[in-house]
Amino acid sequence: MSIVKLEVNGKTHEVDVDPSTPLLYVLRNDLDLRGPHFGCGLGQCGVCSVIIDGNSVRSCLLPVSAVKGAITTLEGLSKDGKLHPLQQAWIDEQAPQCGYCQNGQIMTAKALLDRNPNPTDAEIRTAMEGILCRCMTYYRIQAAIKRAARGTATASVEAAQ
Repeated sequence: MSIVKLEVNGKTHEVDVDPSTPLLYVLRNDLDLRGPHFGCGLGQCGVCSVIIDGNSVRSCLLPVSAVKGAITTLEGLSKDGKLHPLQQAWIDEQAPQCGYCQNGQIMTAKALLDRNPNPTDAEIRTAMEGILCRCMTYYRIQAAIKRAARGTATASVEAAQ
């Protein structure tokens, strides 16, 4: 066990863990973040994706000791009680179904839009191809990404008071 410092969603955390522990386990078990999900454990489904310094990363494969940079999880997207435009676009396009893939889809889409604010359909499909959706809402997901890129998501929803 050793103390590992992580910057997650703008806050610094110190956790006492085995350095080989996957980042996903630390995020969920030690920091109580529920955005990233455990899926396959092999980095193939993408539901555990987080953003580290602008890149979508499979947190189930990354040992916590190898993390270099600021981590953003799904919980870190909304600010001041308002949904991130991608989250709102997901609602507007009715993309969520069972919820299994939503974390991976949204976090990968965020990384895509951060590097390419106006992607083509082909660029969206290429960027998103490793995130599995059991409900097959790929066209709605693509529409939500395009809506967020256009900035046409409805006004952000205020958090319940």
